[in-house]
Parts: sequence; C-alpha cells; structure tokens
Amino acid sequence: MDVAARAEGSVGTAMVDYRFVGAAAALVALAAHLPITGPHLREAPYVGVLFLALEAACLLLAAGLVAHPRPWLWRTAELVGALAVAAYLLSRAFGLPQMAEDRGDWANPLGVVAVAAESTLVLVAVRARRRRVVGPASTRLVPLLVGVLALAVGMGSTAWAATTQRMAADSGPRGTAGMTTGTMTGQEYWSKVAGRPFAATGTTRTYYISAEEVAWNYAPSGRNQITGKPFDDVADVFVRSGPGRIGSVYRKCLYRGYTDAGFQHRTRVAARDRYLGLLGPVIRAEVGDRIKVVFRNRCSFPTSVHPHGVFYAKNSEGAPYADATKRRDKTDDLVPTGGRHTYLWKVPERAGPGPAEGSSVMWMYHSHGNEVADTNAGLVGPMVVTRQGMARADGSPVDVDREVFELFSVLDENQSPYLDGNEEEYAQGKHSEDDEEGFEESNLMHSVNGYVYGNQPVLSLRRGEHVRWYVMSMGTEVDLHTPHWHGNDVTVNGMRMDVVDLLPAAMVAADMVPDNSGTWLFHCHVNDHIVAGMMTRYRVVS
Repeated sequence: MDVAARAEGSVGTAMVDYRFVGAAAALVALAAHLPITGPHLREAPYVGVLFLALEAACLLLAAGLVAHPRPWLWRTAELVGALAVAAYLLSRAFGLPQMAEDRGDWANPLGVVAVAAESTLVLVAVRARRRRVVGPASTRLVPLLVGVLALAVGMGSTAWAATTQRMAADSGPRGTAGMTTGTMTGQEYWSKVAGRPFAATGTTRTYYISAEEVAWNYAPSGRNQITGKPFDDVADVFVRSGPGRIGSVYRKCLYRGYTDAGFQHRTRVAARDRYLGLLGPVIRAEVGDRIKVVFRNRCSFPTSVHPHGVFYAKNSEGAPYADATKRRDKTDDLVPTGGRHTYLWKVPERAGPGPAEGSSVMWMYHSHGNEVADTNAGLVGPMVVTRQGMARADGSPVDVDREVFELFSVLDENQSPYLDGNEEEYAQGKHSEDDEEGFEESNLMHSVNGYVYGNQPVLSLRRGEHVRWYVMSMGTEVDLHTPHWHGNDVTVNGMRMDVVDLLPAAMVAADMVPDNSGTWLFHCHVNDHIVAGMMTRYRVVS
C-alpha cells in the first residue's frame, strides 16, 4: 500500500500526506537552477548538462509524487536531493573544474534557495519512507494547502534570489554618454564594488588566439616616412642590415586571432585596422560578461596569456611562480609548443570603468612565461571593458565612434628568445666581441605598434567623430614615454591635454573629437626616442 493510500486510512491514525510538500520542494529546486543553466552551458558545459538532468528529474519527481507516490519514487527523490546537495557542498568547499571561482561562495542567493529546496526534498522523502504515524487523519485539503504554501514561499524566494543576483551584477551608472564620468563617487562606489559575489549577465565572449612565429619588418617601406626621404645614418643604426647588424626584419612570436576552435581560419583584419601591427587581437567585454580565451601555442618556446584587470582563478592566470598551487592549477602557466589551454576570466564591476572614467577602460594581456623575453618577442595585446549597459553587441562602447590602440615600446630584440637565430638569418655575419655595445644598440627598436620612422599604416579619422585612443607601454627603464598629438588634443579623466605620460605596463584612455583636418604627427616627445624613430602619423578627413 502506498503512502497516499495510507493517508486515506479511516482508523484513528493515518499517514501524513507528504506528496504535495515533496513536489513543491522539487519544483523550487528546478526553478532555482533555471536562471543559471544557460550561462553554465556556455561556460562549463558539463555543469550545464548536469543542471538540465537535475531539472528534468525534479519535474518528473514532482509529477510522480502527486500522481503515484510509490516507495521507489521517494527513494529516488531522496537520492536526487542528496546528490544535488553534495555537489553544492563540493563546489563551495573545493571548486569544480572550470568553476573554481565558486569556491567559498556560500552566500550565493540562488544557491542557498536551491540547496534549501533540495534538503527539504531529502527530509520529506526520508520521513515519507519511514511511514511514521503522526496523528489523526486529515482531509486532502490540508496537505494540498500546505504544499501550495510551500510552493509559493519557494518560488517567491527564488524570484528574490534571481533579482538579487542580477542587481549584484549591475555595474552602476547606465546611460553615461560621450566623455562624461560615472555618477558614483566616494563611499557609494566602494560600497557597490566591495566584496560582492560575481553574477554573470549570461554572456560569454569567446576568443581563439594563437601564438605564431612571424618575420616582422619594423620598416616595410624601406624609407623614413616622417621625412619622406631615405634613411639617414642615424636611422641606419636601427634599420640597416649588414655585417653584425640584423636590420629591420626580426623573427617574432605574435598573438593572432582565429574564428574557429580548430584554428583553421584566421580572423580578417580590416584595412582600416592594419595600423594595429604586431598587437594581438582586441579582446572586448562588458561588465558582467565572462571571457573565454582558447589559446594555442605554435612558437618554439613555452608561452601563456596573462590578463590585467579582470578576475581569474589560479588556473587562468598564465604566470608561473611559487603560488602554492599544483597539477591542474599549473597548466595555464606555460603552454608548451603545440599545446593548448583555455583561459576563463570574469569581468566584475571592478574590472570596468571607475567613477571618474568614461564608458570604457583599457587593460592588456601578454605572455608571462618568461615575461621579459616573451613581451620583447611581441606577445602583447589590448583588452577593453565597457560599462554595463553601454556596450554594442561586439562589446565596444555605444558612445564612441572609433577606437584606436597604440603601443609605445622600445622592443629590446637583445632580450628576445630569437636573438641568435635572427642574427644568423638576417645579419651578414655575426658581430664581433668588440662591437657588442653597438650590436645591442642596433637591436633597440623604438616602435609604435611595431613600426619605426612612420612606417605604421596611416590611421584615418573623421572630423567631429568621437575617437577614443587607448595608449599603452611595455618595457624597461627607457620606456618612459610621452605620446604627443599634433593638430588636435584629448581629454583624460576630464583634463584636457595633447601629451600623456606612460610608464612600462601603463594604460591610458584618451578621448578626442578631431576638429582639425590634415595629416598630423603622433610621436613620443622624449628626445632620444624621436631620433630613434618612435614616430607615426594620423589623418583627419572631413
């Protein structure tokens, strides 16, 4: 005789009818998982599939418990609920593959509601299976009402939890446009970003990036494009190949984008973006997004992808050092030649624009296996994070017409892993020991996006459009740069200027509305860097 039948007994005592409370618990557990199933399917597919299986099981259990509450069905309910609670405890105590950031997040609103419903399901199932007699029989109406009340409370809690999580993901001032600043200041800002658990918007932006060897020419035109004349003796120090001199062509390792996980199709670079030169593909995200970088290394030395600014677990940091991690948390540190690794990064509020910034902020990513050698080999790329609610579908800010990315860096080819090979391949004989200082000087390439003496493709802008320049630097103590725009000026955090300051690994976002048509110089104002060719041009057209 099943539990429902026992509940109908006409003798002085009867079984309590648990089916409606059990069904309500199962439905609440289902509802608590629905808002996060989609994001998990994109970011950790195996977890998403498990959620789908749990939701299907909860739906079937709810229907079965109401219609035919057999003993085996109660046992199944007990097992499903116990496994779900165990998985939650495991994910919070130790983390799961691709979900290590859940570790320690015990107060996640939807997680709390889900585990409460699953625990209730287990307790009700255990109680029902023991067939304990608790008192006089009641009519069917009372247990039905109790079940409806439990369902209402559970669904209300689920709705509250989902709303709370969305609010936690909300990154503040929406509707900020142009070159204005955020609306939050002082304690309001810090109260918003401090200690909040990350809640995804549901968008995961996936990038396929490969580290590849390239024969890179710093001066492909063979002329000084700033003077419009052949290189002079000073420029020849850096660009002329000869005995003990490599010249302008070096083998480098660069990040290159692909459109597919099989790395069969390179991302096409539009003609107007060819000025990007040796920079890796632009990674974009909106606050609340997740970034997934599927990385392949085809260079002859171990490389990695290390991001600035965003939130990452230890297995997505891309930097080897004694950090008390091991095994799977080390696979990101050094990706061997021919190897692959998937990096997963979150974009919380603190990765987006601050209270005094505009609609987007710049970060960078680079290889950190041997950081000095890797970045001098060329493994550097830009990343942009846009304020939540202000991004186009591709992640770019809606209030900006054109974005420009420029890397000012004295790329030290003496520090490159390819130095010996470059000398053997491109120099006309090896340099002598007496010429060591001259040889090293010739390999200091004072470049803008990997070009010297104006050889960067000329960037074309339209008069009156809103242009955001993202300017950055890498290098050593000589990489103290002061990029200067001729003809137009910019604003940086509300201050108007035509020169910005850069230190190694510094990043600046500068807004321009060009009003002066013509072809203009854009160069580092440090004297030695001018002489060595750290100059380029941009054009403003009507």
